Amino acid sequence: MWARIGLLSFGGPAGQIALMHREIVEERGWLSEKQYLAALNFCMLLPGPEAMQLATYAGWKLHGTRGGLAAGLLFVLPGALIVLALSMLYAAFGRIPVIEAVFYGIKAAVLAIVIEALLRVARRALKSRGDWVIAALAFLALFCFGLPFPLVILVAALYGFWRGSGEAEAHEGAFPSWRTLAGTVSLWSAVWLVPLALIAVVLGPDHVLTQVGVFFSKLAVVTFGGAYAVLAYMAQAAVETKGWLSAQEMIDGLALAETTPGPLILVTEFVGYLAGLRGMGSVWGGIAGATVTLWATFAPCFLWIFAFAPYIEAIGKRPKLSGALAAITAAVVGVILNLSLWFGLHVLFSHVERMAGWFRPWAPEWSNLDWFSLGLSILAAMALMRLRLGIIGTLALCAAIGAVWKLAL
Repeated sequence: MWARIGLLSFGGPAGQIALMHREIVEERGWLSEKQYLAALNFCMLLPGPEAMQLATYAGWKLHGTRGGLAAGLLFVLPGALIVLALSMLYAAFGRIPVIEAVFYGIKAAVLAIVIEALLRVARRALKSRGDWVIAALAFLALFCFGLPFPLVILVAALYGFWRGSGEAEAHEGAFPSWRTLAGTVSLWSAVWLVPLALIAVVLGPDHVLTQVGVFFSKLAVVTFGGAYAVLAYMAQAAVETKGWLSAQEMIDGLALAETTPGPLILVTEFVGYLAGLRGMGSVWGGIAGATVTLWATFAPCFLWIFAFAPYIEAIGKRPKLSGALAAITAAVVGVILNLSLWFGLHVLFSHVERMAGWFRPWAPEWSNLDWFSLGLSILAAMALMRLRLGIIGTLALCAAIGAVWKLAL
């Protein structure tokens, strides 16, 4: 099932959160709505791809560490294999029109999937007028004023903590011991860092694989707010400082990651492949670069979840902390709306940028509206919500229509 989610998780964080909500809450009942939102809130506070960490948490909740490993790996691997294959094709042949045409239709379908999930989550998460206000303010702060994501979540948490009241539930939700936490952190830190240290010792500090491992390990601990929060830094460093690829190649890699399944942060794999390919002069060097990048990017995610997941339910038993998470839940609805609108604008318009000044919402160039993509998104919404065609059927239908349209132009 996790591999299926990994193959269908198009649309960046909004699409992946939407798909997992449908699969593990609504259809299978593996997590309750409260558990899902509490876990999502927590993952939003962690560095790294929140959707992958949410999948890891769900697997851990059901089957412990083995379940978490299975869920996290199967969520990432399908997209990683696709990005690796496309990176190899891109390096050999450049852009591939057929693949671009297929993903054109898929993006239109994902927009409908994202909107449906947003409506479902909002109906269930926003239970009071105060929740609606928090969600609206979070959306405005992110979309209209471009405030940092961690700041928005922190303010919501502080407000919820201040608002929380009541007595803690006795003998329930106890925090794990510090010894348990220290052991888990030590183990998974070693899993993450020891292989990278061995690469540095064997190949030397100046080797491209060592540099890739160090660079993406640093990136893994500062990616609060998801991939978008660090894309500008990563692009500048990879292009200007490291010289691993050109600016146009960076843009193409981002487009590739946005239109393939899996976390958007898989764009790092594209960068790692080109760095290894050019630094070592062979396809195997590229594969090694992609592998080291994936390890440095995703191994820390298991550390964060396995170390801190046991605290999620314990937090829910303490009124002040529970109040903080409840406020974050409402703010996350605003976050998802921001991601959804950002994604929708980039699907429907060829040029979107922030306005200048203190009030700087994302603004499209209205003359560039893609009317066919808009119509395809409406068709996808009807297929999904009215005809109950399902996610796979809707994606396949839109992919076929979009490919025919783009290739016929």
